[in-house]
Amino acid sequence: MVILVDDNDKPIGEMEEIEAHEKALLHRAFSVFIFNSKNEILMQQRALGKYHSAGLWTNTCCSHPFPGEETLDAANRRLMEEMGMESELKYLFKFKYKAPFDNNLSEHEIDHVFIGNSDDLPDINLDEVNSYKYMTINEIEEDIKVNPDDYTAWFKIIFDRFCEEYDFCK
Repeated sequence: MVILVDDNDKPIGEMEEIEAHEKALLHRAFSVFIFNSKNEILMQQRALGKYHSAGLWTNTCCSHPFPGEETLDAANRRLMEEMGMESELKYLFKFKYKAPFDNNLSEHEIDHVFIGNSDDLPDINLDEVNSYKYMTINEIEEDIKVNPDDYTAWFKIIFDRFCEEYDFCK
């Protein structure tokens, strides 16, 4: 189940995740970025069996909070479930986006973005994650220019926002 929200991120109902994506209904999500001490971002390649964006590169982890679950708690839960790691997470910002996919599904989310730091190596959940790698901001920026279709829609939006509003890209 996902939390359906209005344009102000106020909960207005609940729905099965797949149905929300089929109907392109606005719901709450989160994205986590883990930086190591070299200031590299831990990137994940989504599992090949995912029903959308399979095999694409994205931020460290992302998902949806359960109804009644605080978004920060959900972010910590999924960081452990997907990447087998913990970090003290800090809220950065949230944004709304809509991205249709080739399979008649759409992401339509208010995405809460968190960052954390860790030098621990991930212990990935292969049901969720195909692979991982560490990349610098400059490497990501250059690779998105050359290979934009290798990245998830939400990651490219978040990354642009990082570069516009924060010192991560300077």
